[in-house]
Amino acid sequence: MDHALRASLANELHARPFLRLSGSVALAHLAIYAGDDAAIHEQLLRALCDLTGMPPPEPGSTHYAAQWNGERQLKWERHTEFSTYTFVASRHDTDYFSGLATEHVPQAWFEQIAGMRFVAIRMELVSGENAPTARNGFRQWIDGPIKVGSRVLGNGEVYCDWTIKPDGFSRFLVIDEGFREAQGGRLLQRLYEIETYRMMALLALPAARELGRSLDVLQRSLAGLMHRMDSAPDDNVDAGLLQELTHLAVRGEALAESSHRFSASRAYERLVMARIQELREERIEGIPTIAEFMERRFTPAMETCRANANRLEQFTTRVARAVDLLRTRVSLAQEGNTMRLLAGMDRTARTQLHLQHAVEGLSVAAISYYVLSLTAVGLRSLHALHLGMDPELVEGLLIAPVVLLVFMVIRRTKRSNGAGQHGARKSAG
Repeated sequence: MDHALRASLANELHARPFLRLSGSVALAHLAIYAGDDAAIHEQLLRALCDLTGMPPPEPGSTHYAAQWNGERQLKWERHTEFSTYTFVASRHDTDYFSGLATEHVPQAWFEQIAGMRFVAIRMELVSGENAPTARNGFRQWIDGPIKVGSRVLGNGEVYCDWTIKPDGFSRFLVIDEGFREAQGGRLLQRLYEIETYRMMALLALPAARELGRSLDVLQRSLAGLMHRMDSAPDDNVDAGLLQELTHLAVRGEALAESSHRFSASRAYERLVMARIQELREERIEGIPTIAEFMERRFTPAMETCRANANRLEQFTTRVARAVDLLRTRVSLAQEGNTMRLLAGMDRTARTQLHLQHAVEGLSVAAISYYVLSLTAVGLRSLHALHLGMDPELVEGLLIAPVVLLVFMVIRRTKRSNGAGQHGARKSAG
């Protein structure tokens, strides 16, 4: 009775549950980015399962979770462009950021992800009696030039410095001051999602900088072409300008291939800001909050991406408008040439008509002359027979009738030919 997709789509709401944590834990979060190699993500997960003895995932899985020894768990998620591995282990000592969460992972697996580790974070959730000590001494682990921290969710504190330590990991220290059930897991997940989505959003920054340099060159070229277009309205010049503008349009479209990166960046930025808002931060005196840090350090980079994406859109619009204007001018020039050609043809037709009328008049005169000459010969012959008529008188009297008769015959012949040609054209049509 159900649609084939109902169950899978309904279960999607429960596919990525929050981590369920109790007490102090050490967490290591890795994001793997491999460009267009989509198959590598499942291959790496299967290799990890083989090396650690965990059950393999189902083919085509987008999420996976496993536990072992009761105190360790793995959460894997497949995203559109990347995959994440979250390792969690219960902490019973105070050797924070020591690598407890990943100490069971063979080195051979880390060698397989060489060159693909895009995000690496160590987090420590400190609960119970050790929480006050860790809070007071957070600077021994969070020792970057700028320390960021805030009270979050009303029952805890977060400290970080967004620097990569010598072990390749950045650090978040989370102090549990009475989290409710599952609240600690949700908080840690939001924190590593902020860092992961922030890095994914920043993937557009190198492309934006390169795009900005390319647009500087193209816009200078476009400005020169527009100046030439305005100062040299010539048919031959216009053809060359149209070709150059078309070339600029092609180069602009080639640059637009990176627009998907900017669209993804905007989506990741929205996720970052949404996760920060979910923290419900309160200021700790003397330390900037995560939201303030992002506004000062992350937002300008996103503005650069947006500005260059807008510049590209404006450039392509300007080129398209310039091409339309030039094509309009070329079309108007062609129409002007066509009008001049038609006017010349009209003058030629009129001249031909005048010549035709002149030829008709000459034809009437010539034919009449020949008819009258023949008539005169006949009359002289009759006069030789001593008939009672004056040949010259009769010849003079015949001039007008002969000319009129010849004119009528020529006009009738012309009309007959014209009617025949018109009928032939209608038949052909």
